Amino acid sequence: MGARGPVSAASLNVVPIANQSGGKSVRVPKVPAPAHLSAASKKWWAEVNAEYSLEAHHLRLLQMACESWERTQAARAAIARFGLTFTDSQGNPKARPEIAIERDSKIGFARLVRELDLDGEPAPESRRPPAIRSNRD
Repeated sequence: MGARGPVSAASLNVVPIANQSGGKSVRVPKVPAPAHLSAASKKWWAEVNAEYSLEAHHLRLLQMACESWERTQAARAAIARFGLTFTDSQGNPKARPEIAIERDSKIGFARLVRELDLDGEPAPESRRPPAIRSNRD
């Protein structure tokens, strides 16, 4: 019996290649960057997609990382144009909404890149931070 549900773009655009260790077949996704991304993000997408063997869920994370980066850049451009603050109806200075957008997008980008694990370094033995030791005896 076949798989259920719709077929994803990642599974449609897969090219089998020969693995150098034993001649086993490996599936490497060849998915073009989403059309709505900027040229710089499309270039980064292509570089990451060519260098790493990504599965369908990785491609979604990569897309969200590209979108977060672009949102950060858009917020920075708005801040450069309009400044950090505006004056509300009572004459009080307020932070522009783009400040929060930039902050949140930077955090999201950093987390998505960390989740993609593009550094290729081995994971630490424990994912937990070191225990806080008590100074009581």
